[in-house]
Amino acid sequence: MTRPTLALTGPDVAAGGAPAACLRLAELYGAGAASVVCDLGGIGPPGLGAVDTLARLRLTSRRLGRGLTVTGAGPELRALLALAGLGELLGESEEREPPVGVEEGVEPGDPAP
Repeated sequence: MTRPTLALTGPDVAAGGAPAACLRLAELYGAGAASVVCDLGGIGPPGLGAVDTLARLRLTSRRLGRGLTVTGAGPELRALLALAGLGELLGESEEREPPVGVEEGVEPGDPAP
């Protein structure tokens, strides 16, 4: 089965374009899609509007408990998201170590620090 695609263009990622893109995403989920592919290939040179739109789309998908796969993100958008510390919006985990002295998990019976 083919997943529906939400293809974004320049107006979708311009200032104020995020609400309309999120509405379109919610409509796809409302029509029965469990997961949607978000194609960023047509957005043109990215700016902060692209970051805002992508962040809001991620929030919408999480709020509705649905999947969102992002494709077509060019190197400029990847760099902008990395600079903003938001590389995970593309579904990629950041490869960094936790800060020194921070435990990743606590097991029962571990001594207090």
